[in-house]
Amino acid sequence: MAANIMHNEFGVITLEPAPSPTGGNLTRGRRPEWLRVRAADSPKYRELMQLFRGQRLHTVCEEARCPNMGECWGAGTATFLMMGDTCTRSCRFCDIKTGRPAPLDWQEPNRIAQSVKAMNLRHVVITSVNRDEQPDGGAWVFAESIHWIRKLVPGCTIEVLIPDFKGDWAALQVVMDAHPEILNHNTETAPRLYRTVRPQAKYQRSLELLRRAKQMDPEALTKSGIMVGLGETWDEILQVMDDLRAHDVDIMTIGQYLQPSRFHLPIVRYYTPDEFVRLKEEGEKRGFKWVESGPLVRSSYHADGQAHLSPRRQ
Repeated sequence: MAANIMHNEFGVITLEPAPSPTGGNLTRGRRPEWLRVRAADSPKYRELMQLFRGQRLHTVCEEARCPNMGECWGAGTATFLMMGDTCTRSCRFCDIKTGRPAPLDWQEPNRIAQSVKAMNLRHVVITSVNRDEQPDGGAWVFAESIHWIRKLVPGCTIEVLIPDFKGDWAALQVVMDAHPEILNHNTETAPRLYRTVRPQAKYQRSLELLRRAKQMDPEALTKSGIMVGLGETWDEILQVMDDLRAHDVDIMTIGQYLQPSRFHLPIVRYYTPDEFVRLKEEGEKRGFKWVESGPLVRSSYHADGQAHLSPRRQ
């Protein structure tokens, strides 16, 4: 597919996607109607806000300014963000702050499990900031959280959205030995854009993590997600799909990148709802068990439904 070279406001050379097969090619600017969401407010939303504050917990919903926060919190679901609110990496799409993190809290896994119990959840998603200064990247915190949730909320399914642990496969084994139903690790974008979008990550390392996770626990569902609108081409998206399937990934999520602030990477263009439908169809043709594709889709969107695919739920 043809593409035009352009410079964005950060001085980075990117490839501007050519018009897609569905005819949409909106450039960045005023946000389209389909990306507007209602303000997050409901009795359940306020109840959860108080619960998280009382337990001194963070959610990725807040830290990453997820557009689905009102919908998900209103339905009584949330994604817990562990190991603090400060990341050791500086991905240029993410609104979570970067810097020197506080020491790990040994009681956090128990507090998360207590909150899951208080919310009466049947499925929970737990993720974390990157903690590259830790010997195992914080893998033990994931494992311990799974342990406590299993103990306090039997029957609750668990998805973990993990960092790459800098390729420490022993750390990955610690997580997989705890047997989450879903192991999620996002590839985020096409490999050509990694140096710009997530400079401290490696595309092949992310793929290898997903492959090894499936080998370590064949019953675990593996999952990965990407953002579109950062300058990737249509063919590059399809190649990421092919790469994920070649590494036996079961679930894929695809959503529109939204620029958190003027200090983050700009939006190269908006994809239309019809294009997201087309991407879902492309993913299903490739054999994913579940493809969640839409303008407002984020990694944990409709995760409770995906958990029903787990062999452990059969």
